[in-house]
Amino acid sequence: MINTLSRMIRTGILTQPLPPIAHATPTVESLQHDLWKILGRALSIRHVDAGSCNACELEIHALNNPYYNLEGIGIKFVASPRHADLLLVTGPVFINMEEALRRTYDAIPNPKIVVAIGDCATCGGISAHGKIIGITYATRGPIASIIPVNHTIAGCPPTPTAIMAGILEAIATA
Repeated sequence: MINTLSRMIRTGILTQPLPPIAHATPTVESLQHDLWKILGRALSIRHVDAGSCNACELEIHALNNPYYNLEGIGIKFVASPRHADLLLVTGPVFINMEEALRRTYDAIPNPKIVVAIGDCATCGGISAHGKIIGITYATRGPIASIIPVNHTIAGCPPTPTAIMAGILEAIATA
């Protein structure tokens, strides 16, 4: 035990420092105020995985942890598309998910906002245009080929901060 503790003291902290923030981060109160000003209520999000590798889902789940605290600013995930204001879609549209994606989109009340997250959802990812595995019989391509998309968030996978910024930008431009 003593050897382990002394090695920890000699080595120090091995984690990387946080990246520098180029702009001032908004406060929770200002984000809540902006959401209430734009929507008049809390933002409800419905997430659909149209066939991704689950890397984007891990980053979306990170938004609910205490560090990002998405619910603390008035954004929540809902189980029913009938209660949602915004639809988050990840992955290229696989043929088995095409009808489910269309039905989910149709069930969301107007005005609806659709955000495609990740390279697979925005351009088809590794299954697009002959890259690596090419378009197969199993995929329909990017989300925009099935339903209209209002905003895209690039990255493979995008970071939780990029997803949060993209959601707020999509709300502001809607």
